Amino acid sequence: MPRESLVGQTIAGYSLQSEVGEGGTSAVFRAQHADHGTVAVKVLREKLRQDRTAVARFLREARYGERVQHPNVVRTIEIGEAGPGMHFLAIEWAAGEILEKYAKRQGPLPVDEVAAIITQIAEAVHAAHVVGIVHRDLKPDNVMYDPATRQVKLLDFGIATDTDITPEQRLTRAGFFVGTLMYVAPEALSGELVGPLADQYSLATIAYFLLTSCLPFPAKTPREMFSQLLSQPPIPLNAAKAGLRFTPAVEAVIMRGLSKEPAKRYPDVIAFAADFRDALQRPAAAAEEDKPGLGAKIASLFGRSKKG
Repeated sequence: MPRESLVGQTIAGYSLQSEVGEGGTSAVFRAQHADHGTVAVKVLREKLRQDRTAVARFLREARYGERVQHPNVVRTIEIGEAGPGMHFLAIEWAAGEILEKYAKRQGPLPVDEVAAIITQIAEAVHAAHVVGIVHRDLKPDNVMYDPATRQVKLLDFGIATDTDITPEQRLTRAGFFVGTLMYVAPEALSGELVGPLADQYSLATIAYFLLTSCLPFPAKTPREMFSQLLSQPPIPLNAAKAGLRFTPAVEAVIMRGLSKEPAKRYPDVIAFAADFRDALQRPAAAAEEDKPGLGAKIASLFGRSKKG
């Protein structure tokens, strides 16, 4: 059965000009509106309009996005139903491109650029955490980035969840994890509900990727990735890519964010981002002074020169 084409149609005052993204449950269109100008409109797939769970997920995503108000989160403009079961979500049109594409083309990225990106993502995610929402799918593919302004916009609350949700309210069966395996926190693999610290793990993985163009685990298949996430430590940042080195302070921040035990990570994403930014900005000379034994060596040299 051919998939319906909505390009060229107008729904609820939004003129759908082109399809710019698609997923299993919805399609995303660039659209024009008389009052809102250029916007993005997400429309639930025709085949799912009678599926209660699919509709519930779509509406939940829309409402989560509406609850999170922050300059680094795409703004929700309207949630509606243009026809029987034709649920749609209109959001602001974010300039730039998907961070995943940009990072693959330009990476590894300069450290100051990575600091700006991670700081903004952290602030967006923290805004979600403040209102009780865990994103659960942080990854470069869910971030819009404008290199000209270094502006970040967080997208897609499709599998986000409330921190106080009850088992009866879950839309994902217990025992089935949600998220993207390359960026998901180890504790999510059990299928149990995760907390804000899982988003921090994903953010640390994004930082690792932007700095190195590599991921913390060398798995070639989903099965390998699943196993390594549960049983192996991540590759140290300074071993990720030959010829690429960072200060011990930068590596320490990243590896703390990637701790398998949530309690060993930072208390929240803002604390992680602040330490990450500070470590990147710290002069290499200052980091060198902190190396074990260096002070003693310098003192020894001065001691010998005095004797001479």
